[in-house]
Amino acid sequence: MQPIPTERDLIAQAQAGDEQAVTRLYETYVEAIFEYISYRVGSRTTAEDLTSEVFLRMVKGLAQYKDHGFPFRAWLFRIAANLVIDHYRANKKGPDAPLLDNQPTSDTDPLDRVAKQEDQLRMRLAVKALPEDYQNLLVLRFVENLPHAEIATIMNKSAEALRSMQYRALKALAEQFENFNQKRGSSRGDKS
Repeated sequence: MQPIPTERDLIAQAQAGDEQAVTRLYETYVEAIFEYISYRVGSRTTAEDLTSEVFLRMVKGLAQYKDHGFPFRAWLFRIAANLVIDHYRANKKGPDAPLLDNQPTSDTDPLDRVAKQEDQLRMRLAVKALPEDYQNLLVLRFVENLPHAEIATIMNKSAEALRSMQYRALKALAEQFENFNQKRGSSRGDKS
């Protein structure tokens, strides 16, 4: 029985042209990359296309990839973040329709499900209203649950700067979410 290869072994094998190693790297990270991108762009089709492009670039860039002591996934998330930015620059528009249909739920009450979907939509819109760096940070930290050190690598910032940015991003998100909630209340004729 052969030992399970480490990520470092898989990378070395993939760089040597081992297709099975490339496949294992893909299978290890595809769900996390897709989730990150789909949260950022809102369209399942666009997220699938951009996720495919991330792994195409991974394959093309493997020969030049060097391990600098950071997780391999940090490199993939950086590619993904850059592709999302490029996507919005090329389209010069906001996010596509939000992904509410693929959110797992165990709700049986349709009214509860609709209320949760509305909250998700408002949260997504609040995140989208933030500056790009804040969006990246919040999605990587709270959707992908990446540690600060890895996010610092992805975003090319120091861990200290990232913690301070996270505080500001959360404060800005709370303000945006409150603004969306107030607009919702005023559009329904609620008196606050």
